[in-house]
Amino acid sequence: MSYSENAPSVVVVGGGVAGLNAALYTARAGFETTVVNAGESILRRNGHLENVPGFPGGVNPRTFLDLLEEQVADAGAARVTGEVTILEELDGQFVAETDDEVYEGEYAIAATKSNPDYLDAFDLALDQQGSKTYVDVGDRGRTNVDGLYVAGRLAAEPHQTTIVAGHGAKVGLTVVEDSEVPYYHDWVAPEGYFTGRGREVPPGVEEIDEAERAARERDSMDRMREAFAERHPDEPTMHPSVAADDEGE
Repeated sequence: MSYSENAPSVVVVGGGVAGLNAALYTARAGFETTVVNAGESILRRNGHLENVPGFPGGVNPRTFLDLLEEQVADAGAARVTGEVTILEELDGQFVAETDDEVYEGEYAIAATKSNPDYLDAFDLALDQQGSKTYVDVGDRGRTNVDGLYVAGRLAAEPHQTTIVAGHGAKVGLTVVEDSEVPYYHDWVAPEGYFTGRGREVPPGVEEIDEAERAARERDSMDRMREAFAERHPDEPTMHPSVAADDEGE
């Protein structure tokens, strides 16, 4: 869905839970969104994911990520593979460079784990905690560079899926709020909720009739049945150090 004729663009560095949730919000607000992911999310190492709202028995983390990636794609965001070696600002655009490609955006969200080396072009305040280096940002992920934001673990958020997911969503929404895109709320309302009171439907909101509501619910149910019909075929990815030890035996 789009709410702007001249859609702003954003490049998200990092395709884990925080980056994907940030991209979900910007894409749904009509931003041209590109997620650059260097490889597999660390969440795929998890044996079983607990403490996720709406999953009382927990959920397979690989299934969870598959569904999140599908959701982000449905929202219109592009996902590409590549390790960003440098992010810099050139001529009013943020430019993310990999070994093979260059991606640009009017806004940039850094959402990698805990290595900010690719941000060396910016004079950012860093926070060293043991072997990890984080970027010191405000609650909404803003940095001292206009248009540059940091989300999730790189912003020293706790290493918990729902927390970094929520922070990514908050940062994505902050980008929207800081832009000139009119946006009220990412909300689907029943038909007449606003218009029945003589009000215009606010930007970012949809009113849908009963037939459309039922169709969306059926689609949601079908997709979830398919996702959970069988166990996920992939096993957890073991930590690289364990794999190296096994190879040395």
